[in-house]
Amino acid sequence: MASNRPAPQAAYIPNDDDFGGYDPETWEEWNPTEESVRPVRGRHRVHKKGGGGLARSSTVLGVGVIAAVGAGGMATAQDGKPPVSISMPDLGAVTDSLPAAESLPGVGALLSDDSAAPAGAETVAAAAPLTAAGVSHTDAQQGTTDAGEALRARIMQQAENQQDQADDAVRSATEEAAVKKAAEEAAAQQRQAERKADAEAAAKKKKEREAREAKALAERRAKLAKSYALPTSSYTITSHFGVAGSMWSSGHHTGLDFAAPTGTPLKAVHTGTVKEAGWAGAYGYRTVLELSDGTEVWYCHQSSMNVSAGQKVSTGDVIGRVGATGNVTGPHLHMEVHTAGGSTVDPLAWLQSKGLNP
Repeated sequence: MASNRPAPQAAYIPNDDDFGGYDPETWEEWNPTEESVRPVRGRHRVHKKGGGGLARSSTVLGVGVIAAVGAGGMATAQDGKPPVSISMPDLGAVTDSLPAAESLPGVGALLSDDSAAPAGAETVAAAAPLTAAGVSHTDAQQGTTDAGEALRARIMQQAENQQDQADDAVRSATEEAAVKKAAEEAAAQQRQAERKADAEAAAKKKKEREAREAKALAERRAKLAKSYALPTSSYTITSHFGVAGSMWSSGHHTGLDFAAPTGTPLKAVHTGTVKEAGWAGAYGYRTVLELSDGTEVWYCHQSSMNVSAGQKVSTGDVIGRVGATGNVTGPHLHMEVHTAGGSTVDPLAWLQSKGLNP
């Protein structure tokens, strides 16, 4: 704010009396020192208020008071202190004594350049309240011209931004947790699927292995069946191995009985050598065929024999005929199987192990 110049006065010419009787021409140059310029303690300078000073200070005071009063509630009195009344001087007389603005250096040019100022600039400047201190250009565009309202709006905007950031953080954490949970569930499902696939593959391999073993066993039995034969034909099994009864001296049946008409041919079950051929008491006429592994096959109760001891026979050769000699109740073949060690085994199981099904 430019200070006001005092009114022009007549030129003043000093005389000797004005200088206390000293002649200014005889004065010597004064060089101030630290001692000579030391301030005097306890005293204060008092400036006389001239007309121009009063005008300037009053103007500044008036502007400050207007700014303070128009702050829109931003500046408040301290608690417990009564309000201070401020008296405003009459600015009319002061204004009349001020020089014209156009006569001030540099000011007239600014005021005279009306073309550079935009249209309505004076209206905007005059309409702008003093409470617009701190209002940004964005606030003004949004219609906010009060500093307190602008501050409140900025605080609310900052709070909203912080809330948005917090919501974004919560949303991001929720999404990350959901993604993690989905990944864990997918991994668990993948592991379960892998275990199921492994179990299915193992079951498939086991089934295939069992099928191969069954096929191999069938082929082996088929091969054995070609080299082994049933001892007779047109028969009926009437008594199994191990059946208990008083008719047998051992107390149980020691062979397998094939009931057939008398004279039905009896065949060698496998290639071997005739070890015995003749009468055997309760067994009647009996032929003992020894195989290559030492197993003995007994043919008992024959009506006739076609081989003799020491004779070599092949699978299917006729070695005798069904009869009822010895301790019998009717014509049948009593067949027994003895291992190389002398133990008696079930003839039915032994024939089945060779691929035969009596």
